[in-house]
Amino acid sequence: MTQGTQGSAGTGVPEGAARAPRVPAQGRAADGGGRVQPGENGADGPGGTGARGEHVHSETPLPRPAVQRSSVRGQVLDALRTALVAGDLAPGEVYSAPALGERFGVSATPVREAMQQLALEGAVEVVPNRGFRVVRRGARELAELAEVRALVEVPVMLRLARTVPAERWAELRPLAEATVRAAASGCRATYAEADRAFHRAVLALSGNEQLVRIAEDLHRRAQWPLVGGVRGGRERAELIADAAEHGALLDALVGRDLEVVGALVREHFTGAV
Repeated sequence: MTQGTQGSAGTGVPEGAARAPRVPAQGRAADGGGRVQPGENGADGPGGTGARGEHVHSETPLPRPAVQRSSVRGQVLDALRTALVAGDLAPGEVYSAPALGERFGVSATPVREAMQQLALEGAVEVVPNRGFRVVRRGARELAELAEVRALVEVPVMLRLARTVPAERWAELRPLAEATVRAAASGCRATYAEADRAFHRAVLALSGNEQLVRIAEDLHRRAQWPLVGGVRGGRERAELIADAAEHGALLDALVGRDLEVVGALVREHFTGAV
């Protein structure tokens, strides 16, 4: 991936997109208290052209480019997260927003905003006047994440094992099978997405949206590769072994084997790849 120095901020608007027009002032007269006077420019009363609070034809609708920019920033964020998991953004390396923007075909602004989000998540750190450095992660951080994930999710899994009927777990079999196919591809980024989808669906049965959101953030952090992480055939084998645990977990949940459920979840987090 191309590296460089961080240049001046771009406009954040995709090439070819029109700039957002400024919304003109409504032109209504106001008294000293900021109230519209009757009969003036659309106010109630004689000479008024509309009821107070109604839409008038002189108003300009909200421009679409503002929504489009948010979409671009989100797409760039997804692409950067994929590059992190795949190892395309190397730990310890510094990447500039203009260089990454050129790679994605966008201005530096949405890249910089996406990188700021990754900095909040702990994936990168800001390097003044240069760009963003990918954080170096070690085994200790991964172990800490596994411990926190277990503290959050194991009690929920045990509760779900006691309350969720078998047919609901059967509905998640396709997601578990999808993780096996993703693991067989050997693509770490593809597997990471399928893995999160399975765990998200399991926790969603709790009905607790805040739990799902927090657990997914922890899960995403656990998927970032370690410094000097394994590659090639060995990594593919570990992905396949990790995916196989999803089917075993569903079997234990269907059988309401609480001891096996707890052990599998803890082992699954510890051996996360």
